[in-house]
Amino acid sequence: MRLCVPIPCFFKNVDFCDAIRRVKALGFDAIETYNWKNLDLDAVRRTCEETGVELLSMCTTEFRLTDPAFRQAWLDGLKESCLAANRAGAKKLITQVGQDTGAPRPEQHDAIVATLKLAAPILEDTGVTIMIEPLNTYVNHPGYYLWSGMEGLDIIREVGHPLVRLIFDIYHQQVMEGNIIPNITNNLDLIAHLHSAGHPGRHELQFGENDYRVIFDAVDKAGYKGACGLEYGPLMDPEESLKEAKRLYG
Repeated sequence: MRLCVPIPCFFKNVDFCDAIRRVKALGFDAIETYNWKNLDLDAVRRTCEETGVELLSMCTTEFRLTDPAFRQAWLDGLKESCLAANRAGAKKLITQVGQDTGAPRPEQHDAIVATLKLAAPILEDTGVTIMIEPLNTYVNHPGYYLWSGMEGLDIIREVGHPLVRLIFDIYHQQVMEGNIIPNITNNLDLIAHLHSAGHPGRHELQFGENDYRVIFDAVDKAGYKGACGLEYGPLMDPEESLKEAKRLYG
């Protein structure tokens, strides 16, 4: 399994392309980011090609899947984001599903499924995988609809398309459901990417209650071939934190 560096977590005030070079110098070969609108996508792609660092994912511009009134806006944003991903060289996009609207949960669930099914032509035309993300509602995202990783997997199954997958954030799921290793290893066919952070606090992996060496070893043995993003707010100096993550888990 590869470790992936989310640039905004560690290099907030650094030029993005310079940050890619720093990531390479630290011994990593994969990055991700969120908002792509402020990036020079052509320069990002050139820098990735020059350094051998892969841009694994970015985010969509729209996150509201629970409300059918915003369906077209989400699809338009997806198309724009897929074209941006193609330009930058990223193969995956992350989308959140939006806040709980107060409508019955089965209606919101069905709205998410229906919109993701409509995304198929856009994904097929661009070759981009869209990943929905369950988040915790206890600490970081109160009012968010999709807190359950298990419901997220049910949504993926109902959509039934190979370019629609789940991003499994170990930190968020430790807060909400636990049972981390079985929930990942029993569903590797539906999971396209992992995120990680120590809980509580969302800081370095080694400072939390999970033993990530055990988790990563189990995931590797189960055959996971993807990456895990180090999506935390470092308490250490950011580059020293990445060096230590590389030493412990790389």
